[in-house]
Amino acid sequence: MTKKTAAFAISVALAAGLAACTTATPYQPNIPGQATSGGYSEIRVEPDRWRVTFQGNSLTSRETVEAYLLFRSAELTVQQGYDWFEMVERHTDTNASSYVEPDPLYHPWYGRYGFWRPSWRFRGRGFGWRTWDPFWGDPFWADRYDVRTIEKFEATAEIQMHKGVKPANDPRAFDARAVIENLKPRIQYPAPPKPR
Repeated sequence: MTKKTAAFAISVALAAGLAACTTATPYQPNIPGQATSGGYSEIRVEPDRWRVTFQGNSLTSRETVEAYLLFRSAELTVQQGYDWFEMVERHTDTNASSYVEPDPLYHPWYGRYGFWRPSWRFRGRGFGWRTWDPFWGDPFWADRYDVRTIEKFEATAEIQMHKGVKPANDPRAFDARAVIENLKPRIQYPAPPKPR
């Protein structure tokens, strides 16, 4: 393999990886190796009780993650032959990472000279001679940095499924079919694979 071919293969792989990272997590099962990371998963705890999770990537909002969790809970309830479900326990976790990087567009004129920075002495009335030095933290001469915080959300709920009519005054109870009908317009499914 020539260097040119290897460089082309690497650039194609990087472009594909970046393209996969530019999309919020769609409503999909959470299976490793998908084009876009994240999705829903569930575990049966008892015959009518499940633990449902939806994990989003760094482009998926908390609101979307929680809506997809609710939608999956309703969808699973109908699939199991039940009419309504109640949230027995629910929580949303946030995984936040902060990155500090030098501003790529900021190149001070003195950067070409390594650690050299301008400094000088001046005489202040009543203070005598004083020294100014940029290493003492003056923001005008300090290097600039880009600080970014990236958040990922994961919502988990333990639900219990029931048959019959949903109790009217229970705020933890949800009619599964009504949830599906109301949330379906907001659900983004994965794009179909492109034909080769």
